[in-house]
Amino acid sequence: MAARMSRLRGWSRAQRYGIAVCRQYSSGSAYPSVSLSTPLPGIPTPVFASVDGHEKYETKITTLENGLKVASQNKFGQFCTVGILVNSGSRHEAKYPSGIAHFLEKLSFSSTAQFGSKDEILLTLEKHGGICDCQTSRDTTMYAVSAEVKGLDTVVNLLSDAVLQPCLLDEEIEMTRMAVRFELEDLNMRPDPEPLLTEMIHAAAYRGNTVGLPRFCPPKNVEKIDRKLLHKYLQTYYCPERMVLAGVGIEHEQLVQCARKYLLNVKPVWGASTPANVDQSVAQYTGGIVKMVKDMSDVSLGPTPIPELTHIMIGLESCSFLKWLCADVSLFLVWHCLFILHKLYCYLCDSGLLCVHASADPRQVREMVEIITREFIQMTGTAGEMELERAKTQLKSMLMMNLESRPVIFEDVGRQVLATGKRKLPHELCELISNVTASDIKRVTTKMLRSKPAVAALGELTELPSYEDIQAALSSKDGRLPRIYRLFR
Repeated sequence: MAARMSRLRGWSRAQRYGIAVCRQYSSGSAYPSVSLSTPLPGIPTPVFASVDGHEKYETKITTLENGLKVASQNKFGQFCTVGILVNSGSRHEAKYPSGIAHFLEKLSFSSTAQFGSKDEILLTLEKHGGICDCQTSRDTTMYAVSAEVKGLDTVVNLLSDAVLQPCLLDEEIEMTRMAVRFELEDLNMRPDPEPLLTEMIHAAAYRGNTVGLPRFCPPKNVEKIDRKLLHKYLQTYYCPERMVLAGVGIEHEQLVQCARKYLLNVKPVWGASTPANVDQSVAQYTGGIVKMVKDMSDVSLGPTPIPELTHIMIGLESCSFLKWLCADVSLFLVWHCLFILHKLYCYLCDSGLLCVHASADPRQVREMVEIITREFIQMTGTAGEMELERAKTQLKSMLMMNLESRPVIFEDVGRQVLATGKRKLPHELCELISNVTASDIKRVTTKMLRSKPAVAALGELTELPSYEDIQAALSSKDGRLPRIYRLFR
């Protein structure tokens, strides 16, 4: 019996149960007995796609006759991300009521010359599995669409219409006013303090100029913004030489062809552009403090409410986006990983702001601020070799993982080409990061500490040190706040 079982184990299921096996087609003819390593008879020799190392990662850029730049990045797949980036944002509103960029973001992808409503636009994109979005920052406005590659012609046509031919109907502007009011109300009620603190730290760092102007429309300006004012702004800033059509996941020549078809000889709805009126102001870092006393005890109700916290941001002037793309990029990026709880804001041309964000119980605000100032001062010392290598490895890992996402690659391509006319590739950034030394970190930190700090404080601020004390701590050797003596506490 054991011998029979042993013999059966070596048989197939068909042999075991006496089933006749015949490998054949459904028509009844038998499969040919051909080795998998031998080419099949009658089948043409396959031609495989191949790219060399340079072509595979190259970002291709073409400038059209009207000044518009077309940039694309190779990435294989069924879907692509295409969009138009404009060198326009809240920093350009010095001659206008603040809030125009905020309004344009809310009005994006509404009715146009070709599309009667936002619903019609969404239904058109839906045929190609597409979605659209518009985001504004302090210096850039980005209109983007992700859709199937075969719908590229439709996508570029839609983008051109949305950017250059918006109807800006009275009812759409009124709906936008309602949306803006709701967002402003929500901004002051939401548990997450990040958007409000970001506004405050920029107002403190660049008081009354360029990137210090409000990104969100102030309540007093909501009724002032109308179609005539929007057209005047668009006429100045939405000109081809201030735009980039960027795409990821499509052939460059195909994108250029679509750009020539839909963006080369198109007259905007607001008439001829007047780029001579562009505000050329350079960001002036001022430093300073912006405080907002606010009851944070009831921002999050429920069975597990967030405890009452006071939120602090302390920032120092760093470098602009242009310098990020030069040698200084690696220094600030590694600093970025060595320091915990920070934010880094960089702008296309002229400035940048490195911030540390921390939250604590209102009774411990002074201790929290001193921890931040001491950490800043400690960065002027020599970083340990192991700690520095870990920070560089972490940074390169973050960089490469983020650039696996098609929308992230799109934004990186668009922003770099908009700022510099070219793109620095990931392997070039990694090489710069690898070359950072401990002395570089010390040099950068020492330089930053020469600037006045920018401080934003939100919540219960009884224990917040004075601005002068924070400045004194950042100028001292150990980062400690000046001692205070109280008879009663």
